[in-house]
Formats: sequence, structure tokens, C-alpha cells
Amino acid sequence: MVIISALHKKLLEIFHVFQLQANIIIDSPHPAYRDEPYVKQMKGCGEESEYIHFTPNFLLNDNLLNAYGPRGKVFVHEWAHLRWGVFDEYNEKEPFYFSQNQQIQPTRCSTQVSGHWFEIINGHATLCRYDDTWLPTKECQFFPDKDQKTSASVMYMPSLDSVTAFCHEGDHNIEAPNTQNQKCDNKATRTVIFQHSVDKDALQTLKPLQSAPPAPKFTVIQRRSRVVCLILDVSGSMQGQRILRLQQAATIFLREIVEEGAYVGIVKFSTSADIISSLTKIEGYARESLISKLPDTASGSTNMCTGLKLGFEVLQQDDKSAVGDDVIFLTDGEATDDIQSCLKSAVNSGAIINTIAMGLSASNVLVTMANQTDGKFIVADENLISNQLVDAFSSFTMSDGDLTKLTIQLVSTGSSTTGWFNGTVPIDRTVGNSTTFTIIYERSAPTVSIHAPSGSAYDQTRMTHNAATKTLTLNIPGTAEPGDWRYSFFNTESTAQAMTLTITSRAARDDVPPVMVKAQMNQLASDGSKPMVVFAEVSQNHVPVLGAKVMATLQSDTGYSEDLFLLDNGAGADNFKNDGIYSRYFAKLISGRYSLKVRVIPQEGAIRGSHNRNSGALYVPGYIVDVQLNPQKPPVSVQSADVGRFIRTATGESFVVNVPKGVTTKFPPAKITDLRAKIQVDTIFLSWTAPGEDFDFGTVESYDIRWSKHLKTILYNFRNATPVNTSALHPQEATLDEQFSFLPEVAIKNGTTLFFAIQSQDKQALKSEVSNIAQVTKFVPSPKPPEISEPPLKLIISIVTIACAVAILALFIF
Repeated sequence: MVIISALHKKLLEIFHVFQLQANIIIDSPHPAYRDEPYVKQMKGCGEESEYIHFTPNFLLNDNLLNAYGPRGKVFVHEWAHLRWGVFDEYNEKEPFYFSQNQQIQPTRCSTQVSGHWFEIINGHATLCRYDDTWLPTKECQFFPDKDQKTSASVMYMPSLDSVTAFCHEGDHNIEAPNTQNQKCDNKATRTVIFQHSVDKDALQTLKPLQSAPPAPKFTVIQRRSRVVCLILDVSGSMQGQRILRLQQAATIFLREIVEEGAYVGIVKFSTSADIISSLTKIEGYARESLISKLPDTASGSTNMCTGLKLGFEVLQQDDKSAVGDDVIFLTDGEATDDIQSCLKSAVNSGAIINTIAMGLSASNVLVTMANQTDGKFIVADENLISNQLVDAFSSFTMSDGDLTKLTIQLVSTGSSTTGWFNGTVPIDRTVGNSTTFTIIYERSAPTVSIHAPSGSAYDQTRMTHNAATKTLTLNIPGTAEPGDWRYSFFNTESTAQAMTLTITSRAARDDVPPVMVKAQMNQLASDGSKPMVVFAEVSQNHVPVLGAKVMATLQSDTGYSEDLFLLDNGAGADNFKNDGIYSRYFAKLISGRYSLKVRVIPQEGAIRGSHNRNSGALYVPGYIVDVQLNPQKPPVSVQSADVGRFIRTATGESFVVNVPKGVTTKFPPAKITDLRAKIQVDTIFLSWTAPGEDFDFGTVESYDIRWSKHLKTILYNFRNATPVNTSALHPQEATLDEQFSFLPEVAIKNGTTLFFAIQSQDKQALKSEVSNIAQVTKFVPSPKPPEISEPPLKLIISIVTIACAVAILALFIF
């Protein structure tokens, strides 16, 4: 049995700190979730999640403890989401279900959690009403007994005093339609933790503590101002286009990306290292002063450790420490010195080291260094059209929590042309301040024409031209007009030349956070044994943005490139439908270092936000002590935002694929994860999202659909379940909707629950995993509803007023 640690026995002193890359974020309330603790959980069962979110009010206000539970146990609940990839064992959308024995049950784990369910109307407990299937209506709520005999389960209701463990297979409720069952193939949370999580090997040797654990210690780092050092390779192999690309990208970083008030230093290295600029505060003319000092020549060898050591000395100029400071370390070659020898000191510096690899020969230690210091590793080539180095520098943004100060990359595009390079960029209502158009050209400056939605025109006479770095820059004064901006660049040369356009902007107003995009992979290295997953999160002030058209480009340093349209459909690689996280499998794995670029493509129609919370501690409406109600959960007041047409570009951390020689990657169809079932009279209707020949690409050869009256049969012995004749079912292309209906060969009695699952097969006879299990109950309305728990017969209601005029109802049974 997994026993909750001493975290819930001793409350710790809590500090209010915000760190975007932290595993635990303490921040102001989410617009929709308020003070509810939650975890941003993007990935699959058994995989680590992104972060835990607490609010200062939850950590400091004891009024919330009855509804959610002691802070220590809530922390364990959220930690299990974060570290071990388990899911909630409740379902607020389906709080009740029909069990196989035709009894109404609350959705919970374990079934040993006892209680009653009823409605509170005008302060009075009443019998629950029923919908047209005789399940309780949405107003009906389950009230657990305060005193319980079961110790499980933390992922269901950590607020119960008796709960000190995770559900194991012996007490796990496999029937409940909760997220844990849906995402983890009906496995108990303890099974996932011990057999499938990142800690599975260590947990096999876990032994009970011989004594109480020491009190946890926390070190809280709050950055007053960002401190960053650019450590730039100027060795001989950086000559020519590479040193020019460095100048161009670093210029955009210093002029547009790094925030006001930050401190920036610059170091260059080759055979030796030199400080180009000591730490300089970004204010006034400082940006242009730093830009003027960027290196423009390259020679010598590549002594990386020398550059790193001097960079750390620069970072220590403000407070004699590099802890929490940023490094942007760019190099194109193998180290002349032994970079492995300075890896440990670099990690021990406490700095966050972001590494950029230009070219095929850049050392693999760059990947390790970034991973071990919570930095980013990014691959960039010198090709102008790809604009990869500019994208890399543009991705190094940082925030103190005020999203309105962040620089947002709207466009990054390039073309080689003998004539016009045209396009349209929509600037939406959430951005517009500090809007900059930056053109980089190959040989000679083009003729420029940029038109605002109102018709105002800007040409090269209103742009800053730097012939040395071959850039033209237009800073739109004030706040850029919302709407479609048109740009046209004409190549005045007789032969084709390459040009790129980068557009950045910031929030239009201090009280309107911009729509943002973040891109990442589910892992940063692959041996080709299983597909990788691309994620892109589109949000505004943490609220998901739905209906976006999202394209990911994955480009290898060997020249291979793949474009993927990402989906938020809750199928295949996508974990939750309509959560603003767009996903797709990357299955065509070819060895190389890959860059990741995500673009949100403009489209007609409103883009509206949602506020579903998928992972977090359950709000408990009250307990039966006698019966005690908790403060009513505040209603959600977030309005769906119509942000209209918008465009965004984001660069994710690069990743490495290393497929063993002689191995050809070939994958089966993806597991179907969204199978749904309905029944009308005697006809069964099934629907799901089509998988593909290789996970979610192509078209499968066939489907094997089976059903049973017994959940364990379909769950544990799929081949013994009753097959369905699918000869008339012709599979559709991956990601399209599939629908299929049939009449069972045997009569189905009223009240019978049926369970369905699907396995698909490709042309090489490779079979997918068995799908999620869909269940449906045949129901013919009858005058008498099923038995349902009744509320207490006699109630006395007392009203207690607390802060913020919230009324708590306490009901007592006699």
C-alpha cells in the first residue's frame, strides 16, 4: 500500500513565487478555475505532466480545506498527476452511471466510499430527479459519509480523513466512467505508478521508512531582473554566412525580444574568449549599443569551455552568482577542447543554459547541458529562407508572470524569388504594441510596400536599413491597427534572391493578455521504437483557444522535413478534446537532429475559448456527518472570447532521433481512444475517429469490433468477446469520423449494459492496441425509476456567514 508522506502532517511555510518553467507554479487564480488546484496534463497514461498550479489563497486560506482536503494530501493528488501520469477517479460530467447489476452508482474509486446523493434546493434536501434514462439529473450530488472504512483513493477524494492510499487492483472500480479508467485501460492508479511511471524501477525496491522523514526544505529563487549572457562562437568555421546569421538573429533578440529592465552581457570565443560587453541594463540606447558590439569576423579554434567560463563570470557581475541566470550558447562545431570536462561545472553554476547547434558537427554535449540545466536545445541551420536562427533567438522569452510584456512572434517566413514576395498578416485585437516588421535579404535591399488595414502605407524610406547585416526594420508607431496587413517586397535584381520576414508584437493593452502559442515534443530523444508526439498549446490568459488551424514543421539537419496538421479532437495522440492543446503523432522517424516550428494559420470564423479542467482535486459539496454542506462553489464567469483571425509562430525545443542502422521504423495503427456507443430500440450505433496505417497516417485495412455483456471479458479477453460483422464497413482515412450501426444477433433485454471495443489492422497485418471500452445500457422508460439513495428524513438547517458573504449550510440528522 502506498502511504501518503508526512507532507499532510506538517504544513510548510509557503512563499509566493512565479516561474514559467517550474514544476509547481504559485500564481493568481485561473480565470475559470479560481482557487481550484489543478495540473496541466497533456500527455498519456504513465507520462510526466507539465506543472501543478496553486493559488496563494488556496495555500493560505483554511476555508477551502473542507472542500478539497488538507494541503498535503491535495499536493500528493496533484503530484501523482504531475510525476506519475495518473488521472482523476471522478467525473464531474458523468457523476453517476448504471453498473452491470443495474444499480445507479456514483462515479468513484473505490466503491467502498459510502454516502448518499440528493439535491439541495432553496436550502432543503430533496430526492434526486431523473433524466429520460433514469440517471440522476445534473443537479444531483454525491455526499460522502465523513467517517469511512476505506483508505482509498487519493485520486478520488483526498478530502476524506480515512483516505491515505491510491487504489490498487483489489479495490479498484473498473466500471466507473472516470478519466483514470478511460486513459489507463481501466488500470488502478497504484498499478500505473508501480508498473508504468517514470519511477517504476525505483519503486520496486521501495521500503517503509524506519523513522519520520525530515522536514522538507525549500529554496525559493525570485528573479528581480532577468540576467542573460550571449556566449557566441566566432571560430573559423563561423566565417561567411554563419557569422552574418548570428548578427541578424542576435540583433532581433536584443532589439525586439529581451525585455526592458533586463541585464545582458556578451562573450565571444574561439581560441580564447573575450568579453564584448559586461552586464548592461536594457534601457534607453542600450539595445543599439549592444547591437553595435556584436562580432562580425570569425577565426581560430573552438574552445567552448573557455567561453562558458568567461560567460559565468559575466553573469556574476550583478550579485556574485549565476544561479537562475540565462545563457544563450551558440556554436557550430565540435569542441577543440574537451567540453565534457566542463559539463559538471556548467551544471553546478546554477545558470539555465540554452544551447544552439548550427551545423551537423556541433557537439552532442550541447543536448546534455541544456537538459541538465532546464534550458532549451535548438538546432538551427544557416539557410536564410528557413529563418531558423532568428526563430531560435525569438523563442528565448522570459516573463515575471505579466504576459502583456512578452514579445509574441506572429510571422516567420521566407522565399526565394525573382519578383514579388507578397502576403497578408492579420493583427488581432490582443496584440499591436511594439509591432515590428524585419526583412532580411540575401544580396540587395528589395523595394518594400506595407499597407495597414486602413490603407496607410509604409515603404523603405520609413524603415531602418542596416546594409552590414542586410536587414530592413519597420517599427509601427503606437498600437498597430487590428485587421489584415498586406506586405509586398520586390526583388530588384535580375536573378532570384532569398528574403525572410519576421513580425513580432506585444499586447495591445495592459488588461488584455495576448493569444499565445507554445510548442513541444513529448520527449527530446527517440531510438525509433515508438512514435513521438508533437504538442502545441494555444491559449489566452491560460484559457484554451479552440478551432485554430495549427501546422507543425519538423525539419532535420540532414534535410528531411515533415509538415503535420495538429488536432484537438481527443483522439489518437490528443489526450483531451477541446482543451486548446493540439497534438499529432510523428511516426516517420529518420535519424537526425530536428527543429520544431509551429504556426497557427489564419482562417475565417470565430476562435472561442473553453474552460474545461481535466486534472485536479475534486470539489466536495459536503459530507454526511450528520449532513454538512461546504461553501457553494463559485460560478464560472469567464466569457468565451472571440479573438477573430489571428496568426502566431512558435519554436519548440529541438529533439534527436537515432534509429539503429539497418532498422526500418514501421508502426501499427494507433489505438482508438474515443469509441462511443448509443442504442436505439435494438440498433447499436458506434462512432470513433479513424486511425491510420501508421498510427494516425494513411488508412487502416480493417476493423475488428467485438462486444460483451461483461466488462471483464472485453477488457481482459477481447478475442473471446462476440464479433460483429464488419464486411460493410470500409475504413476512412486517418482523423476522419467513422460511424457504424448494426443489429446484434441476440435479443437485448431492457436494462442490459453492453460493452464494445475495436481493434484495427493494417495491410501488413499489424494490429493496434484494443480501443477504449464504450458502454451503453438499453433503456425503455418505465413508470418506476430504479432504486436511489434517499436523503436524510429529518433535517435542521443552520446558516453560518463567512468572509465574502458566502453562506455555509450545515445540516444535522436526528
